[in-house]
Amino acid sequence: MSDTAVQDQDVSPEDLAVLSNQFETQPAGKVIRWAVDTFGSSLVLAASFEDIVLIDLATKAAPGIEVIFLDTEAHFPETLAFVEEIRARYDLNLTVTKPGPEAAAYPCGSDQCCQFRKVAPLKAAVQKHGNRAWMTSLKRWDGPTRAGAPIVSWDDAFGLVKINPLATWTGDDIASYLKDHDLPSHPLVSQGYLSIGCAPTTRPVAEGEDPRAGRWAGLDKSECGLHA
Repeated sequence: MSDTAVQDQDVSPEDLAVLSNQFETQPAGKVIRWAVDTFGSSLVLAASFEDIVLIDLATKAAPGIEVIFLDTEAHFPETLAFVEEIRARYDLNLTVTKPGPEAAAYPCGSDQCCQFRKVAPLKAAVQKHGNRAWMTSLKRWDGPTRAGAPIVSWDDAFGLVKINPLATWTGDDIASYLKDHDLPSHPLVSQGYLSIGCAPTTRPVAEGEDPRAGRWAGLDKSECGLHA
């Protein structure tokens, strides 16, 4: 990490680590409020639309926040329909990414498909216009590869501050929030999909399985590269 890159953020990794520890016992709304107050229009939200808790919370704090959805061109039809439903519900300032022509050689499930269909498009989208920070719905509950996720940190790969307001939330927390606020769930959740990615590489999760067990089933893979 270069000193210049850190200076551009007006906050050091050490400061972020202290903040992250302080936020461990704070509600997600307070984390989001800090992010909005600190970064303003240079803050973006990356959403998979697996659930809409972070979208609901973030748009209350910053109604015009840019929301970025990764269209890998391999999503379930239900996911694409849900994106449009939520876009209309919140009148979202929504940016939908598309893979570049180089992705044609890497269909879903092939080697490097996620690099060309997810990582590269998202990196380009979140870095544009001088953005300084991005928010995600990453949760430690998602699986062992995410168990140590900080709430706030410097993201070396993207060159931005990364904020995970829901890092401490569990699946029960998400379900309770959706119910308490009368929010819709992704239509595939009721069919056993607890982690929803691209259609060719996602299956329902059996009772007792890790929530992300249905992702890349049968492949030696557990992360796409966005959060690793």
